[in-house]
Amino acid sequence: MQLLVRPDDMPRINTPELAQAFIEEQITTIKEQVGDKKVLLALSGGVDSSVVAALLIKAVGKQLVCVHVNHGLLRKGEPEQVIEVFRNQMDANLIYVDAVDRFLDKLVGVSDPEQKRHIIGEEFIDVFAEEARKLDGVEFLAQGTIWPDILESEAGIKAHHNAGGLPDDIASRFELVEPVRILYKDEVRCVGKELGLPDSMVYRQPFPGPGLGVRCPGAITRDRLEAVRESDAILREEFAKNGLEGKVWQYFTVVPDFKSTGIKDGKRTFAWPCIIRAINTIDVVEVTVEHLPDELIDHLVYRITKEVAGINRVLIDYTPKPPATVEYE
Repeated sequence: MQLLVRPDDMPRINTPELAQAFIEEQITTIKEQVGDKKVLLALSGGVDSSVVAALLIKAVGKQLVCVHVNHGLLRKGEPEQVIEVFRNQMDANLIYVDAVDRFLDKLVGVSDPEQKRHIIGEEFIDVFAEEARKLDGVEFLAQGTIWPDILESEAGIKAHHNAGGLPDDIASRFELVEPVRILYKDEVRCVGKELGLPDSMVYRQPFPGPGLGVRCPGAITRDRLEAVRESDAILREEFAKNGLEGKVWQYFTVVPDFKSTGIKDGKRTFAWPCIIRAINTIDVVEVTVEHLPDELIDHLVYRITKEVAGINRVLIDYTPKPPATVEYE
């Protein structure tokens, strides 16, 4: 049985030695719990689900069935990275579901942020449930629950994971496997590093559940969504080149649903702005902004307006939280 409380004398996992000891302990626990049965995991490519996947692969190998759903709202290169790391490098039993059209068709004309979140969340559950129904012999559902989730549940801040909100006919089939539930986020990263996951996955920035959908305010269109994805990729590339990767807590671009007049190649344009947001925080309750060097800003403006279709100006959001929030929706 997994621990329901974090032991008072449990040392903070912050060294390779402690991480390795935790891994070995969990491998034994997982093997005892799962036996020769199959385990299902929704693998988003985020830190928690990736570490859980890597742990389970070490413990039960092909008994783990990972389902990666590409809903079209991921950052550039993320679906490819999940496939490369887990299917090609770790030889995982990975099911890749291309549901881009399915999600984006459902979102056509939907501008209300809460309705967008609801559609994305509900559709993800439907896709995952459909894949689960195709599988035989799966008795366990793995989840990336971590210790702050438990604390927030106990405090009544939010509900604890409940089989991912799956329909009753699916959820009732499974026993939960939650191998990192007594870890804090920094400990999960330490374990992921020891498991051999790439830094780009272990130190992945916080990313909202609805993905780029909340960074494309208003009704999502495919061309504007692509502008968000491409500008975000340029921003991440330039932060890495300039030594800011890992030093700034979160940075991303937003492409709002309005246009302004501009000039390109001597001709009038009528295109979207791209907003850059770079922030630091400890608890996400309060957020400070990262003031970028002028030279970097100039280079970002040049690259984004030159390389990203549909963008003719770049804005910098220097608003802290409060009064702003981290995301735009």
